[in-house]
Amino acid sequence: MSAPPLAVVILAAGKGTRMRSSLPKVLHPLAGVPMIRRVVNTALTLTDAVTVVTAPDADAVRESLSDSGVTFAVQEQQRGTGDALAAALTALPASARQVLVLCGDVPLLGNDTLKRLRAATPEEALGLVTARFPDPKGLGRILRDGEGCITAIVEERDATPAERRIDEINAGIYLLPAQRLGDWLGQLSSDNAQGEYYLTDVVRFAVEASLPVTAVTCEDLAEVAGINDRAQLVRLERLYQQRVAERLLAAGVTVMDPDRIDIRGELEAGEDTIIDVGCVFEGAVTLGRGVRIGAHCVIEHATIDDGAVIAPFTHIHGAHIGCDARIGPFARLREGTDIGAGARIGNFVETKKTRLGAGSKANHLAYLGDATLGSGCNVGAGTITCNYDGVDKHPTRMGDEVFVGSNSTLVAPLELADRAYVAAGSTITSRVPADSLGVGRARQRNIDGWKRPAKPKQTD
Repeated sequence: MSAPPLAVVILAAGKGTRMRSSLPKVLHPLAGVPMIRRVVNTALTLTDAVTVVTAPDADAVRESLSDSGVTFAVQEQQRGTGDALAAALTALPASARQVLVLCGDVPLLGNDTLKRLRAATPEEALGLVTARFPDPKGLGRILRDGEGCITAIVEERDATPAERRIDEINAGIYLLPAQRLGDWLGQLSSDNAQGEYYLTDVVRFAVEASLPVTAVTCEDLAEVAGINDRAQLVRLERLYQQRVAERLLAAGVTVMDPDRIDIRGELEAGEDTIIDVGCVFEGAVTLGRGVRIGAHCVIEHATIDDGAVIAPFTHIHGAHIGCDARIGPFARLREGTDIGAGARIGNFVETKKTRLGAGSKANHLAYLGDATLGSGCNVGAGTITCNYDGVDKHPTRMGDEVFVGSNSTLVAPLELADRAYVAAGSTITSRVPADSLGVGRARQRNIDGWKRPAKPKQTD
């Protein structure tokens, strides 16, 4: 039997004052992705009818989700979770028969847990996700009768000392019958310690109506961990990173220290790849087999093929590195860089929109922008491509086996044909033909009898 049509409401109107930040709480990133985006992505795996409840001034939240296809509702005043859900009622599709309520600050909730909740909750029932916390301080407690049936949820501020000793908590995730929702929300009262409209009261309403209240227990406490301050955020971040590292280890990747790796996106890595300490991976990064990543590298939106070696303190963004290439240390490869098989980019070399053919190398202290190098080229230290004239960018093209001497300036647009040589210290402004030597420097002259400048003697 298929599940009833579903709508999802994500509560994201909280002020998040404990974050002490001008950035809305739900926009703080976990592993490089804003918390609210993670929750929305999970919701969209279940239905395309997703509504996010925001505060009136939360333009940044709405803008961050403008490409997601969700709808928005505004909670005009911060009057509790029940009031927040009520703000979304008019945005729900009429076809929905169940409404799933999620929290925008619970970023690691898994799709499998929500599927279990839907499978366990009949259309006319009320479903909850619960968990058992060793230290449940600050969380709502699940009350059960002698037969183990859920009878209510009590917030900690309203709980008795005996109720506060209960370790089963409310995760803030509800699956509600849509046709009952309007009536239940209309019955909510703010007569409680916080003066708010608690969504938790719907459990009591369901019990009074003799409707089943089902619950699924989430064993993974990280899934239901909410974020209220920066300390909680960094703890959950580190737990997330450790779990990603464990998955890499299980797949045959050596992570030298799981406590010192940050993956802020999606990282795929082949067997026998080694990742040293302090590395950061952002966006979509693919590492082949036997890749070696040195310590403290930052790699963003890149593909690195089998056997490549990235030496420490290298920054790669939007680049492709071919098989067995060697990069760094202290290199910077910017967007549009394509390094061929066996090529070499050494220390303090920067590239942008540049292609190196197989076996070519720029070993140190160079800038290559808007350049295309054939195979077997050598670029000496101190060489730069002058690709920008203040208005437009211009290309530099080198054929195969080109040799550029140290401290050369290549003024684009420029072509160096196959096997061209450029003398060290040259400024080259026009084409160098194949098998030719380009020299662009003033003739040296020596001045006989030249006197070294001397400082005048100082008198007391």
